[in-house]
Amino acid sequence: MHEFHDAFIQILLLLAISVTVIGIAKLLKEPYSIALVIVGLILGLTELPIIEDAEFYITQSKVFQATVISLFLPILLGDATLKLPFHHLYEQKKPVLGLAFVGTFLSFLCIGGGAYYLLDLPLVVAFTFAALMSATDPISVLSIFKSLGVPEKLSTVMEGESLFNDGIAVVLFKISSIYLLTYIEMGWQGLGSGVLLFLKFAIGGALIGVILGFIFSQIIRIFDDYPLEIAFSALLFFGSYFIAEHFHTSGVIAVVVAGFMFGDYGAKIGMSKETRTNINTFWDVITLIANSLIFLMVGLEIRNISFAGSWGYIVLAIVIVLVGRTIALYVSTGWVKELTARERILLNWGGLRGSLSIALALSLPMEFDGREQVLLFTFSVVLFSLIVQGLTIKPLIQKLGIMKT
Repeated sequence: MHEFHDAFIQILLLLAISVTVIGIAKLLKEPYSIALVIVGLILGLTELPIIEDAEFYITQSKVFQATVISLFLPILLGDATLKLPFHHLYEQKKPVLGLAFVGTFLSFLCIGGGAYYLLDLPLVVAFTFAALMSATDPISVLSIFKSLGVPEKLSTVMEGESLFNDGIAVVLFKISSIYLLTYIEMGWQGLGSGVLLFLKFAIGGALIGVILGFIFSQIIRIFDDYPLEIAFSALLFFGSYFIAEHFHTSGVIAVVVAGFMFGDYGAKIGMSKETRTNINTFWDVITLIANSLIFLMVGLEIRNISFAGSWGYIVLAIVIVLVGRTIALYVSTGWVKELTARERILLNWGGLRGSLSIALALSLPMEFDGREQVLLFTFSVVLFSLIVQGLTIKPLIQKLGIMKT
């Protein structure tokens, strides 16, 4: 009981810091995710005992690592599906499908191969890192797009890519970190087994999402009571995740599919305008809290990572990820005539890595051989991505002239 009380105090302290930073960032009209990372870095380099205790619980506690994925992912993904109208996504289906499916696999293969041959990482570690780097996080970029009036098309493409590639990246992460060596030893048979396992994860998760999304959409037809319908949405997001994971399929894909069905089909047949407004407001708050803790963790984790003698490898890892993203984007969207050359440049540089990569990296068990290497490169790339790419997106948009006239 005492341990739970201490843990609650630590989380409350970090939440207080996070909310303060977000408030200041919003007053300055800057992306709060970047501000949180910078503040986390500063706090991570200080020797304040109360910060050290909070940081230890957040980044080292096994309890936290066991729950970080199952708590944060359903929240972040469920909220995103509610906010992205399906008809907008359908209008941009070519670039979204190209990036999310072909692009994610190409990115995974390019980064994994580069990490194996150039960073000299063991095969499992290289492709675990590649899976983490195949997931994009558009939070910072989308807020900048909105403030500068970037056409909705690009926001939809970026958010749609992120939603679907998150699901694929998590499946690749599980296969790479748990099953990869076994399948390699099996040769061609192992390749077939890996493909079948991926399909089981993906299709199984999608089916569970469709079924639960449909059931909950029918349930909310009975009620016109927004507090109850908000509770149903939470039950749907967490329920679809845990049920899918129980049946050894993809919880992430289940949440995405269930969320889309609930937010589009369910909203049409069973949500009043008042419910829609309140449900979005509720998840705005919950997502803000989840993201604030995750981005602050990115900076705080700095004290647990030894950069000594690794700077050359870190720079190389960043280059590998950037090159992998570029190859994946241009190959996977080369056939899409709706995207201009300038829009491709912006989508390429805007493919930031963020909260999902961090959450997955922290979820690796302590006994995972190569965990420290994965954390070192993941945190380094995410820091570069959020700070360097995040802070240069605005001038890039202005330089390219991609704004509503």
